[in-house]
Formats: sequence, structure tokens, C-alpha cells
Amino acid sequence: MAVTAKRLITPAVILAGGSLGTFLRWWLESSFGAPAGQWPWVTFWINLSGSFVLAVLLDGLAATGEDVGWRRYLRLGAGTGVLGGYTTYSTFAVEAVELGRAGSAGLMLLYGAGSAVLGVALAYAGGWAVRRLLRRGRR
Repeated sequence: MAVTAKRLITPAVILAGGSLGTFLRWWLESSFGAPAGQWPWVTFWINLSGSFVLAVLLDGLAATGEDVGWRRYLRLGAGTGVLGGYTTYSTFAVEAVELGRAGSAGLMLLYGAGSAVLGVALAYAGGWAVRRLLRRGRR
């Protein structure tokens, strides 16, 4: 199967978005990250904000049209790319283990549970907010 320029657009959009999101996460972590054994606030807020923004993006796109054309590229570039690179399950897991190894088992459990529960809650809130705003705008 021949590779055409059109077939390369989707992976290029995801790559560009992922590079941007990963760079942003790296910059935030390197500028504001906590030492090992302390609550990893930067990763915590990155993952929570990413959950909220991804829900806003996906619900907003789904509510306003089909997943084709620019909407599809926005979903893939900003959702899969930027937010996929920005948020990080692997760093979250490593930081949780580091908290446990530093003797903070309670903090490790709180960080893990808090990240998961608040991430889901913020994703729900983001979806709810965008649906409410769109309904209000249609009146």
C-alpha cells in the first residue's frame, strides 16, 4: 500500500500535538516539580486539568457535529496529541510508588485515590458544563 501525503496528515497532527503536550508537561514538571517523597502537585494538577479539558473538548465536539474534517483533526491533535502528551499515567504511577518508598504509604494511597476520583469527577464536570452551555446557547 502506497503512503500518500493525505495518509500522513493524521499521524502528523497527533505527533505535533503530542510534542506540544509533552513539552508543556516537561516544562511544568521541571519548573515547579516537587522533590521525591513529597506530594507531586504538578503531576496532580496536570492530570486533573487534562481530565477536565479533554471532557470539554470531546463533549463539545460531539455535541456540535460529526467526527469528520476539522473536528476529527482537532480531536486527534488536541485530544489524543496535546492532552495525551500533557497528561501522564506513567509519571503518576512512578510518583505514587516513590511516595510509598519514602515511607509515606498513606500519602501514596491518598494521591492515587485522589487523582483517580477527582480526575473522573472533573471529567464529568467538564462534560456537564459544556453540555449545559450548549443547551443554554440554543435557547
